[in-house]
Amino acid sequence: MPRKYCSMFRPTVLTAFAALFTIAIFAQPAGTSSPDLAKLLREKNIRVANRNITAVHDPQHTNGIHLDEKEGDGVAWLNDISFAKGIIEFDVKGRNMMQQSFVGIAFHGANDSTMDVVYFRPFNFQSPDPARKAHSVQYVSLPQYDWQKLRTEFPGKYEQPIDQSPQPSDWFHVRVVVSTPKVSVYVNNNPNASLVVDQLSDRKDGMIGFWVGNNSDGDFANLKISKE
Repeated sequence: MPRKYCSMFRPTVLTAFAALFTIAIFAQPAGTSSPDLAKLLREKNIRVANRNITAVHDPQHTNGIHLDEKEGDGVAWLNDISFAKGIIEFDVKGRNMMQQSFVGIAFHGANDSTMDVVYFRPFNFQSPDPARKAHSVQYVSLPQYDWQKLRTEFPGKYEQPIDQSPQPSDWFHVRVVVSTPKVSVYVNNNPNASLVVDQLSDRKDGMIGFWVGNNSDGDFANLKISKE
């Protein structure tokens, strides 16, 4: 190749690569993080409301936390982590105890009583009663739109059954896609959403944390947050 051509070719190629590199950087999403829950617990970077928190002792879920059972709702907020839009993934385990196992994720939290929540009722997962099974996964926007108000005014809209339901006492994987105002919930990597709703709050971001309902405990592990 002639020397003159080489001297002209190199800057052109370098310029093209530089342009592509710049485009790639700015095209990247806000990022994905996998908070180490065990480390956050040790460093006291989880703030808990109306619950006690301990580490999960499970060889397959070492990066996990346990919230104990008490009357009323409880939530474990992750300090210094906010969430607006994107995907929240985690593993969760409840119990096969009638009306004593409500486990899920809170997001767009403003305080300990104001938040959106997607939660599950594991004791309904395998129920032979279709009415109970239809109440397996629930969306609420607290405090205004709790499950009672939504079930009375919008029956079957904000709670649904789960296709290929997990066993009530087993760990299961959850993926919550928040693309405001749409919220879609997937269970155990099923490509079909178990629940799709529009948010009932006008909050666009806020705190994120693990949530348990009245008289419920719960185990949570392997959190991954992908922000848009």
